[in-house]
Amino acid sequence: MTTFDDREKAFETKFQHDEDLLFRIRARRDRLAGEWAADLMGLSGAEAESYARQIIDTDIATPGPHDIRDKLRADLHARGVDISDHRVEKQMAHFLDLAREQVTKA
Repeated sequence: MTTFDDREKAFETKFQHDEDLLFRIRARRDRLAGEWAADLMGLSGAEAESYARQIIDTDIATPGPHDIRDKLRADLHARGVDISDHRVEKQMAHFLDLAREQVTKA
């Protein structure tokens, strides 16, 4: 192997590691957001766990924070919780920071 091949392999390995880390951080953020919203909707136990899993699945199916924000807001409104997009986005930003901290320390 040449030095170029070694460097290419190292870049590919780093890219794969970074993508895996990003996926775990986003999944953790989604779980935290799902648990937060479930609490606001009065869900607990298995219902709350199921709802948090739905949020994770939503992000996997259609990646992007706006899809999750829209789902959370719509679900909260359907349960009679009055909340703005800004508040949901602010909570999601907080959960992203928290998730990054939790995943990188684990």
